[in-house]
Amino acid sequence: MERIGDQAADIAEISVFLADRPHISELIDIPRMGEATALMVTQAIDAFVEKNLDLALAVIAYDDVVDNLFTQIKKELIDLIRDNKDAAEQALDLMMITKYLERIGDHAVNVAEWVVFSITGQHVKGKVKVGE
Repeated sequence: MERIGDQAADIAEISVFLADRPHISELIDIPRMGEATALMVTQAIDAFVEKNLDLALAVIAYDDVVDNLFTQIKKELIDLIRDNKDAAEQALDLMMITKYLERIGDHAVNVAEWVVFSITGQHVKGKVKVGE
């Protein structure tokens, strides 16, 4: 949880820095990724508190959604830099935000994996997919 807080603080710092600057692109998927990551953290905490195996497994499976958004946004930012070299600095800041969000999702998965292990005694690392 401490790492999640540290990364959230880093996101806030970059966001404050970018707030007064014109946006280089409308990257709708970054807020979507933030919402998805926040949901994962909330559900991981709920799974821990409630000892809810199904919710923990859902968090682990949902990581694929966040990872896919990360890959998509990274490609968009690379294309943006190719098309507009002046956008590189802001694109890198946005990439940092995206990477922090992806890592926060990974930390939520770690909590959920611990919940699964504490209930079942089995490690599920990388074994749960969306829809299972």
